[in-house]
Amino acid sequence: MTSNNALQEFMGLCQSRAEAALDCRLPAENRMPERLHQAMRYSTLGGGKRLRPLLTYATGKALNIAPEILDGAATAVEMIHVYSLIHDDLPAMDDDALRRGKPTCHVAFDEATAILAGDALQALAFHVLAHDPSIAVPAENRIAMIECLATACGSHGMVGGQAIDLDSVGKILDLPALENMHIRKTGALIRASVNLAALAKNPIETVQADRLDHYAKCIGLSFQIKDDILDEESDTQTLGKTQGKDRDHNKPNYPALLGLAGAKQKAQELHEAALDSLSGFGDEADLLRELSRFIIDRRN
Repeated sequence: MTSNNALQEFMGLCQSRAEAALDCRLPAENRMPERLHQAMRYSTLGGGKRLRPLLTYATGKALNIAPEILDGAATAVEMIHVYSLIHDDLPAMDDDALRRGKPTCHVAFDEATAILAGDALQALAFHVLAHDPSIAVPAENRIAMIECLATACGSHGMVGGQAIDLDSVGKILDLPALENMHIRKTGALIRASVNLAALAKNPIETVQADRLDHYAKCIGLSFQIKDDILDEESDTQTLGKTQGKDRDHNKPNYPALLGLAGAKQKAQELHEAALDSLSGFGDEADLLRELSRFIIDRRN
């Protein structure tokens, strides 16, 4: 098994790698339109766990794929994630003033610039998948990667989950409805982070791909449950975003439905299911195993 020190070292290396990959693919601040490009870089660089790129690189390690082949995919999925955060924080959505320990994009710039920055990051993500030379795969794999990310972030995935979330304010959802919302809102992009790496493997065994997808589905849900727990138990300084927002907005969440103890037990069950999904892999998947544990043990 991978030690915690090895995981921390891997995370540090991947976070630095993702930061550098994002930096060189984002437009320069002095390139017109300057304010838009400044907002894109402000929101994307210098913060965040980079969990989605971490999962892309860790999946690559499990499949013996060189990290340089995955830079484009890791960058694209993080750009989609950042665009979603920018839009989620807008007054018309969650109306938040703090993200990753600093003012949100619409506070630091303005609402219109924030909307455009999110739009531009979404478009850039697909441009990267379509053209980035680091993605050294056959054309059909590249097209499949584009389709994977498009499905993950559209109305059947992340955006659809956000729409359900907004419509659920003040309502009581049962567990299947809550899981359906978060499989889309949070889980879809986490699954894409893993599946994009799998699509860079040519060829990949169907059984391997299915096991990785199920692993990603499990950790996508456990990640959201942990977010809900932290929203109840943590504080704004530790989280780097406003604590208690879901409760204040009367949004359905796992602790409200299951209680804190029940939510923690559900997260543990999903972690164990994620590990079971990797039973066909050897030591090469230990980083994925440790990332699943990291997700439910994290403090922010």
